[in-house]
Amino acid sequence: MLTPPEVAYLERAARIAAAGWGRVDPNPTVGCVLVRDGVVVGEGAHLEYGGPHAEIEALRSIDDAGGTEAYVSLEPCDHHGKTGPCSEALIEAGVARVVYGAPDPGEASGGGAERLRAAGVEVVGPVWDQARARAENPVFHHHVRGSTRPFVAIKLAVSRDGAVSAGNEVRTRITGPAAERDVHRLRSGFDAVMVGSGTLATDDPLLTVRHAAPGRRTLHRLLVVSDARLSAEARILDDAEASPVHLFHGADARPEDVRAAAELGVSTHAVGTVAGRVDLGALLERCHQMGVRSVLSEAGPTLTASLLAGGWVDRVILYESPRNLPGGLAAFGPAERRALEAFSQTLPAATLGDDKRIILDRREAS
Repeated sequence: MLTPPEVAYLERAARIAAAGWGRVDPNPTVGCVLVRDGVVVGEGAHLEYGGPHAEIEALRSIDDAGGTEAYVSLEPCDHHGKTGPCSEALIEAGVARVVYGAPDPGEASGGGAERLRAAGVEVVGPVWDQARARAENPVFHHHVRGSTRPFVAIKLAVSRDGAVSAGNEVRTRITGPAAERDVHRLRSGFDAVMVGSGTLATDDPLLTVRHAAPGRRTLHRLLVVSDARLSAEARILDDAEASPVHLFHGADARPEDVRAAAELGVSTHAVGTVAGRVDLGALLERCHQMGVRSVLSEAGPTLTASLLAGGWVDRVILYESPRNLPGGLAAFGPAERRALEAFSQTLPAATLGDDKRIILDRREAS
């Protein structure tokens, strides 16, 4: 059992790990805090793919780590990859105690805790349960278990009374600037962002990363449009060369509409339909074939409902405003609310100006 200060050190490690979001994929984000006599004396995070791991950055931040305690969000690695084993670095630096939050699930990289114990280092961990461990690095855990489809998160901005807009086909700004900046940061860590025809027509979004540092991977923009009809004036076409646009449509879409979209610089994908709508299972399979490992859906209620109904959603991210929208378009209907019963909040809510970010993860079957 950790003391309150020890819990705080580990939570600090988790917070600073976020500095690597969008930059270390496909590796996990990791943070490390070094403590001596109850005082934080060093810290570091894994900041770039192929760069020094969090423990190395933390050790470099101080002159002498001898006798310190290391609080690490993920079990120190124990393999030679692009960098050397963090377990060996901690041992050589004379770190006396290591507390880690989540076990490393990798077959090659795991085992650092055993190496540390064998060297006489006191080791405490894993401290977090499996749900919290997955929540810290959901895409990493999703794929290390061998999934053959992308990790899928849905993001919605909702009013306090659960509406996503003032009415159907009414563009409505719900959250404030801080939440907007966080959405751009969120996009930077995904391989693709997706919307349906309704959001495309109503909001005319760009779906780019503008108010945050870009991620290390190219952001693909996915449009789900059954009939393949795309306006030549859509803003999403403005920088299709820098951030590719992919149009997923039904196999029965008119060939002339598909050709028109392709002439606008869009990659078109015929994936078939289910009940008159794009087959989302086939869409995600195609994304996997394209090398897309994670998809952030910023769609409206219709596509969101289809994703939830198909069981494709791994995470739900809600940006909740304190304002109400009486009579507005509801984010979730009865069926979607039942689907959300399979999700639970694992990470603490975050305050973003006047708004709040709530993250819900799908619970694994027991």
